[in-house]
Amino acid sequence: MKLEDVLRLSSPIILLIIMDMAVQSIDRTFDILELLAKNQSGMNLTEIGEVLDLHKSTVHRLLSSLKDRGYVEQGSTAGLYRLGLRFVHLTSSYLNGIELKTESESYLHALSNLLNQTVFLSVLQDNEVVYIDKYEQATGLRRYSIIGRRAPLYCTSLGKSLLLDKSDEVIRGLLKDVEFKKRTSRTIGNVDELIDDIRASRLHGWTKDDQENERGVQCMAAPIYDYRGMIIAAISTAWNMEFNLREYDKIAPRVVETALKISERLGFVELRQ
Repeated sequence: MKLEDVLRLSSPIILLIIMDMAVQSIDRTFDILELLAKNQSGMNLTEIGEVLDLHKSTVHRLLSSLKDRGYVEQGSTAGLYRLGLRFVHLTSSYLNGIELKTESESYLHALSNLLNQTVFLSVLQDNEVVYIDKYEQATGLRRYSIIGRRAPLYCTSLGKSLLLDKSDEVIRGLLKDVEFKKRTSRTIGNVDELIDDIRASRLHGWTKDDQENERGVQCMAAPIYDYRGMIIAAISTAWNMEFNLREYDKIAPRVVETALKISERLGFVELRQ
């Protein structure tokens, strides 16, 4: 007898029980997948059951189904289970359809309206910042021809955010041929000062430009991560101190939150302990 025939002939109470069991199985399946995603070295059947408080037979049944479909693989050593290649096929189809500007658009627009300020989107190219999008406010700081424009890494909040996941050695390599020009009296003067600034910025996850690139203009930025957890872009907002005094600590949470939402659209998963 087919499942649909069983469901059709079952009483409402039995039907509810069957549906509840199906939902439980789905929930437990996702629990297993999420657990394996956090333990990339692999876990055995007993470990999975203990962590999720599931009976061995239940874990084995669910793992067997996942293994048959390629979502889980079992290594020959100690019988450890890991996520399978089927996930690569699924995520590659999704990730190939992702486009940074498209995925960022609505979030940048919302952030600009929330802050009533211009916001920018940029990427790292060679050893410079390249602006690829912006949203303006009539009362905000205006940059009419900024798309495609380049800016230094060392004196912009965007540049610093793009370097947050880079090692000291990589930063030195990127900037080995860059002249640290003094754009204002506050401009960082050498790569050691920049590295110190970036180390401090990592503690709170955002960066600032306190009149380092242009006198009277302050900026703050936050990084955007991709599905690998790598920084691929950054967003920022800027304001002219003559007309608009803002506090970094009050603006930063909004910008960081927006950057994280965009990151999630690009496949980034923030693992919270």
